[in-house]
Amino acid sequence: MAKVVKSLSITTPILFAFPFKSEWAQTPIDINKPLSSGDWEDAGTLKFSRGVVLAKNDANFLYLALDLTEDHGNDAGTNDYFWLSFDVNRDRAITANKDVNYGLYPGQPNKLGKQFYLGPATWTGLQPDPSLSEVRQEFGASSNSSSSHRIWKFQIDLKEINVALSWPLSTPYTYFGFRVRSSNPAFTTDFPGNFYKDFTKLRQLILSRKPVIPPADLGPLVGSVGLIPTTKINASGRATTDAGYFVFVQNAAFGGTLNLIGNRTKIQQLWDNSIKKYKVEITPPGGSAQKLISNWSNYRWNGTTYVLETFAPSALGFYELANPGNDYSIDDLLIQFPTSALLPGLYQIKVTFYKRVLAVEVPDATQTLGLYIDNHLPAINIDSIKHGASEVSACAIETIGAAPDGLKFKVTGHDPEGNLRQASFAATYGSGLSTGIYSEAYDLSKGNWQGFIAKTIPESGNWRPPQSCAYSFIVTAWARTTNGYGYIGHISTHRNLTLLLG
Repeated sequence: MAKVVKSLSITTPILFAFPFKSEWAQTPIDINKPLSSGDWEDAGTLKFSRGVVLAKNDANFLYLALDLTEDHGNDAGTNDYFWLSFDVNRDRAITANKDVNYGLYPGQPNKLGKQFYLGPATWTGLQPDPSLSEVRQEFGASSNSSSSHRIWKFQIDLKEINVALSWPLSTPYTYFGFRVRSSNPAFTTDFPGNFYKDFTKLRQLILSRKPVIPPADLGPLVGSVGLIPTTKINASGRATTDAGYFVFVQNAAFGGTLNLIGNRTKIQQLWDNSIKKYKVEITPPGGSAQKLISNWSNYRWNGTTYVLETFAPSALGFYELANPGNDYSIDDLLIQFPTSALLPGLYQIKVTFYKRVLAVEVPDATQTLGLYIDNHLPAINIDSIKHGASEVSACAIETIGAAPDGLKFKVTGHDPEGNLRQASFAATYGSGLSTGIYSEAYDLSKGNWQGFIAKTIPESGNWRPPQSCAYSFIVTAWARTTNGYGYIGHISTHRNLTLLLG
């Protein structure tokens, strides 16, 4: 990280205790483009003593901009720098080797470095790990100042800061703080003050999960399941979306906790016509319809913070429609329900609206949606490892002769419901080294792909280890199952051997 100039250090107090809200990025932001290009319009904003923070996000990245309206010196190199810290496990305390501080590589103002906290004001040093996170600096005008000034723009991988839009029990958030340093004019500003020593001072950042799904893709009443439009769900109850969509899935079953979200236009029409009660029914495979009873929480923005509201059906099984004019963490949420206890199969979910309880159904206010639900993980196994004709047991020490001598494996990665997304077989060894042995991934031509049982790897010849070492052979399989926000579910197992090259 760039060196701290302590003699110039000043701090910025927290101006408000309220959280800072990110807004949805309808299209991914190109941080190579100027801040004034239009991509940052309607971003969440937070003022601090040296400028403004802007925030947007999509399902993959947090886009942050530090618009330093007080830094008018176009200094070269990395004498002007930043720190950007995140409380990765969100416990408001510094956790060694977990919490992240981003900064610059020395002399490279457009190369983002990452290091982990070891304690207050102590770090590991820059990590060599590859990262999808990026930074770009800019010197120019913005909507916050017509005078040219320093701007830092970030694309932060949500996985790196442990944020997922699919959290069912709370709105997605993180805690962050930053330092900005300028040579001309000379200042070093922390926001909040001494954040890198005390994470209780970090500011909460609420992420958005409210994209504007194209109206043509929304279902007539239940517009989407999470971020997946119901029009993208086929008759078998599986979903396929376009490669450029917020959530890219292929012939995916559903699992986990599901959010059924209403078509905004239709929900508003129902509300305006005093149609504010509805019932949800579920029909299991080969069964009869029954009331779908669920309790959930949603967070409503009251102008300064999110207030938790709970939702549950009446004794007769009717739900009250939330006011679509209110700003919720999940707008137009009709029902949130867990599916982990359901057996695999095609379920029919029916939503019916009523003007009054016990009244007749409202015309065009009912929709039945088929969802193939599967929470079972694929079956995996290393069925055998053979050296020649002999089975090699776990923990064995085996000497591998000259080529073509080597090992032969039989491996299983199988999903009987046909919802396998990927299966891989690899070996780890030494200090952080690994080598792939076999991998197979899903494509639409595979249909409802079940994978393989006791597959011979390699099909011909033998596998030879790269060097003499202790090896861990690992088979991993990923389910082709979504909760509406991304794929969920994977499983792995391993077997350890020591291999010596003779």
